[in-house]
Amino acid sequence: MLYHGSSLLASRKLITLQKPNMKLLGSIVLAALTCGLLAVVAQEATDLDLGRDQAPSPAPQPSPAASLPDVSDIDQIFKQTSLGKEADDARMRLEWRELSNRMTNDPEVIAAKKYAESAPTDLEKRQRLRTYYEIYYGKMRALASSAVMRKALDDMKLEHLTHINQPRVRHETDGALPTPSTTPHHHHK
Repeated sequence: MLYHGSSLLASRKLITLQKPNMKLLGSIVLAALTCGLLAVVAQEATDLDLGRDQAPSPAPQPSPAASLPDVSDIDQIFKQTSLGKEADDARMRLEWRELSNRMTNDPEVIAAKKYAESAPTDLEKRQRLRTYYEIYYGKMRALASSAVMRKALDDMKLEHLTHINQPRVRHETDGALPTPSTTPHHHHK
């Protein structure tokens, strides 16, 4: 669109702009300002009239029971609040990964793993691996932040222990321990 002087060229038609009546516009603005000013003055007068009829009341004192919780308490509440199954699973994986990373640097866990890997026989290796998993998951369980995480760690530990058993070959040593399931577990990545 082209603006040329006091006319506007649009779609090949010539439209002429007219200047608005300035007196009319001025009186509308003046009327709006007057109404706004009257409303403010009327409200102040009403507030003053109400204050004369009532006795002045003392300012309300905050009760000790109505104190606000600490920021760390609020953080704990939000950490415990469920955000949905996917978010809870992600939170669980994150905490497990943090605990697992801490255990990779723990001297006792490192020594137990090396000791298990250096076993001369299969039977001895499985016994040492049981000790390693007891140490590894025991330390992680002690550092876990929730009962749900401790339960998940117990389940992981039990799964690891069942996979090192040989109940059909060594029924006298592994017969009382849980056996692995016959269906393979597919891990989702």
